[in-house]
Amino acid sequence: MSKIYIIDVTNRDGVQTAKLGLSKLEKTLINIYLNEMGVFQSEFGFPTTRHESLYLQANLELAKMGVLKPIHLAGWVRAIADDVTKTFDMVPDIKHLNLSISTSDQMITGKFRGKKTKDDIIEMMVEAVDTAKARGAETIGVNAEDASRTDQDFLVRFAIAAREHGADRFRYCDTLGYDNPFSIYEAVKSLAESTGIPIELHCHGDLGMAVANSLAGAKGAMEGGQDAYINTTVNGIGERCGNADLVAVVLAITKSKRFADKYQLGQPIDLSKAWKTAKFTSYAFDVPIPINQPGVGPNAFAHASGIHADGVLKDPENYELYNFEELGRGDPDLVETGREICTGQYSGISGFRHVMGQLEGKAAVTFASAEEAYRVLELVRYANVESHKPLVEDELIFIARYPEIAKKLLTMRPLDYQD
Repeated sequence: MSKIYIIDVTNRDGVQTAKLGLSKLEKTLINIYLNEMGVFQSEFGFPTTRHESLYLQANLELAKMGVLKPIHLAGWVRAIADDVTKTFDMVPDIKHLNLSISTSDQMITGKFRGKKTKDDIIEMMVEAVDTAKARGAETIGVNAEDASRTDQDFLVRFAIAAREHGADRFRYCDTLGYDNPFSIYEAVKSLAESTGIPIELHCHGDLGMAVANSLAGAKGAMEGGQDAYINTTVNGIGERCGNADLVAVVLAITKSKRFADKYQLGQPIDLSKAWKTAKFTSYAFDVPIPINQPGVGPNAFAHASGIHADGVLKDPENYELYNFEELGRGDPDLVETGREICTGQYSGISGFRHVMGQLEGKAAVTFASAEEAYRVLELVRYANVESHKPLVEDELIFIARYPEIAKKLLTMRPLDYQD
């Protein structure tokens, strides 16, 4: 039986959200949380973008150290051979790539201005795949941008060409959120049957159907005989109206009627890490979790109606489809109302050592010497300068535990930098 795998794209599509962004340390923490949850792959950045290269290298080092395992770390690259070459020149240890190119008549006419034909699109993609294989890529996903507005026969040609040249997956991108559950099911089932390649579902929420479309597309892929890979972002953050929300997708796969008992995840997702992941991502992006967000929203387990309150007190299953403890919720949020010592860009060594020695819920961090404490404090100062907000406990612990990796994450090379 074909299975469903989760590929999270928060660190690629999420950070492309207008007016928002993440520091490299914040992106790294999200990768760690996704790994703890059991997510199959994180699309962790842009390997041809200069300011990403040290971050990408640092995360690949964490993978070698076993900190980021078994999660795959994949770069997003235009399906252009020169970009693939540049990728391996800048980030030599990268092993997983998603190569993207537009495929619809709208994009070929309106974006490429008629300078490319459909045959050109396939030729460019194939050349990029061949280059990636030659440079040692272990897995390659090929992305058809605007697939939902692309002629189906052309999508079949495109996907077959990708498979024949060694691509591992075909990404069906509902780039504008144009599909509905019925249309995407039919299109993806036909693609799976016709092409013989596993299919990714990349759905946007412009019409409010990203999660529903992701499930329907996955159903189509599996009933067409192929594994399905659903793209998600934490809290549904993403361009315009967002992407399919990670927690909502997993809840829908594992809890929804006549789906959960028939279609299964290829590897288990630990939902007990969901609350921590959602809360940190909300803090990092500085975007509150919507009050009605499935599973992690402030009202997900709130009851005011007399009938509902009475029913849930008698038996939570009367009005709750799943338990808040499954999501890792239930611990009180503590708010400091007395004396508070914060760490930041102007922190001193005394206050810093106090904070590190008082961390809640984890082993307090102590330092072997004043020199070691100063080195870590300096990194914390730079991290605060980059993020413009106080660091959370896991960030402080990460810097103290992996100072050399943190140093890479906090290093920016200017344009005139010479290696």
